[in-house]
Amino acid sequence: MEIKKSSIPTNTVTRTLTDIDAPTGNIYESVVVIARRANQIASEIKQELNRKLADFSSVTDSLEETFENREQIEISKYYERLPKPTLVATEEFLEGKVYFRENRPEPQPETIAE
Repeated sequence: MEIKKSSIPTNTVTRTLTDIDAPTGNIYESVVVIARRANQIASEIKQELNRKLADFSSVTDSLEETFENREQIEISKYYERLPKPTLVATEEFLEGKVYFRENRPEPQPETIAE
């Protein structure tokens, strides 16, 4: 995933509303596009993390038998340090890397009443 190689800041950055609403012409539409992309990124990260942590799970584990695994802790810390999905999605949106289209209903042809 590109997030690991990117230079996206891990903390919040103040943005100008005109920058965010410029691609869509509406701040609310822009926020919806960013939110949907953030959900996609979050699910990709979650799937990737679950695949990596699945190697450490065993069938016989119970709450009493759980022990600390150094490698598992390092993997978890790595994913905690990644930028949040909303920050990544906002950056992608502002750079024009997010594809979106308007979903406007098509006008219905007028019917003549008899």
